[in-house]
Amino acid sequence: MDKKKVLIVDDQNGIRVLLMEVFSSEGYNTFQAANGRLALEIVKEHSPDLVLLDMKIPGMDGLEILKHIKAINRDIKVIMMTAYGELDMIKEATDLGALMHFTKPFDIDEMRIAVNMQLGGDSSNNRFAVGS
Repeated sequence: MDKKKVLIVDDQNGIRVLLMEVFSSEGYNTFQAANGRLALEIVKEHSPDLVLLDMKIPGMDGLEILKHIKAINRDIKVIMMTAYGELDMIKEATDLGALMHFTKPFDIDEMRIAVNMQLGGDSSNNRFAVGS
């Protein structure tokens, strides 16, 4: 089975590095982008399964990047990250197809579990029982 691909889009290098380490250790192929232009190039070239997308990125904001990602491939799952409690932007992101959002600073374990659940990862890694 091919490794699932996760793209991390954030203008803060520390957050990208942290998330790359976490999701690489979970067994995902990880990519990173500090801006929207690079993020969209990676989406076109590598077609990630899931994108962790910061809401506030200089040049092209998260909503604009989200629209472009969904225009390229509607099946790519997107989880938004924001340091702001802008409910209108979060609602718009959800309307555009984002699955959920995390507010910074986020709990890395909660994000890891959410990504594993979205990508159907190893269920032994998460704390939730799945019933039939």
